[in-house]
Amino acid sequence: MSATLARLPPGASATPLAFEAISGWAADDHAEAFDAFLETCAPALDGSAVLRAALPPPPALIAACRAAQALAGAGRPAPLAARHFFETYFIPHEIQNHGEPGFLTAYFEPEVPASRVRSADFPVPVLARPSDLVTLAQGERVAGLDPALQAARRGPAGLEPYPDRAAIWAGALDGQGLEIAWLRNEAELFIIQVQGSARLALADGGTARLVYSGRNGHPYSSIGRKLVERGEIALADMSLERLMAWLRANPARGRALMEENRSYVFFAREDDIPAGIGPVGGAGVALRAGRSLAIDRTIWPYGLPVFIDANPLRPEGGRGRIARLMVAQDTGSAIIGPARGDYFMGTGAAAGTRAGLVRDAMRFVVLVPQEPAP
Repeated sequence: MSATLARLPPGASATPLAFEAISGWAADDHAEAFDAFLETCAPALDGSAVLRAALPPPPALIAACRAAQALAGAGRPAPLAARHFFETYFIPHEIQNHGEPGFLTAYFEPEVPASRVRSADFPVPVLARPSDLVTLAQGERVAGLDPALQAARRGPAGLEPYPDRAAIWAGALDGQGLEIAWLRNEAELFIIQVQGSARLALADGGTARLVYSGRNGHPYSSIGRKLVERGEIALADMSLERLMAWLRANPARGRALMEENRSYVFFAREDDIPAGIGPVGGAGVALRAGRSLAIDRTIWPYGLPVFIDANPLRPEGGRGRIARLMVAQDTGSAIIGPARGDYFMGTGAAAGTRAGLVRDAMRFVVLVPQEPAP
């Protein structure tokens, strides 16, 4: 079996396809996808560390990256040449889990007002990564800790569970000087933590970016799903706007609901952010709207091309098709499974509106790099 497919869990299938059998393949902009692939190749080839450790790129993917660099050495390839590159170095495989198609959601980079200092208008802190937080390696188990925990606290007697969201909001980390920015309310902080990054419009007129810097290791749980299950919002009506409206209308119940998601994300603040450059994903490169896909990093390596095909709802009404070649450049605690993807929509409110409507079955086709000749 290909090294790329070696970590497929029981019940998952990988069916080889011809490129001609992929609806929408020929119509895509392969040069744009090539740019995203080539950028992700850089950390794979130089061995630089990534923020959220993932599987090492298999030799076949490294070989494809070297070929991409050679092709780009003569200048950016035209769309047809880029298409030929993917068709030469990869074999498409449709991935299903227990016979079911893939599942697609989307995420974005919020833009929110913030302040560098606490005030009556900005009372909620954004916290930096604490010095005693220990992120566990993928699959690492520590005696005495719940196997579900992905991080821990370094204490006098060894590693122990890190405070959860409720404890942190109650002041468990106060007095450590971790505050790097202040927001208007906990709901905005929560959404930023779910998305993993944000652009801040600062009260002093400046701008900054919040960059993921770790989490407390407790499992993620979806508060949107809980609201649907409890009959607060119908599944067909669930969107980011509806969720935020409910949280604002129900501040006490909203805080209690958010605390049911025990996961808590820490950030670093970047004050020098180039215009038009997306946040850095798990692969260590800037995310590209419409080309960056978050995947399950326990199954797939960063840099892997993935063709997705789904028909999500559109803000203007009806459904629109997303059929395009993506590149695995990020991960997420809720992105679990062999045919699971999270589509990066971009930055700002409009991107958030579109992202909040995506929760659809999809065709998930992994481009498996051809194994080098022995």
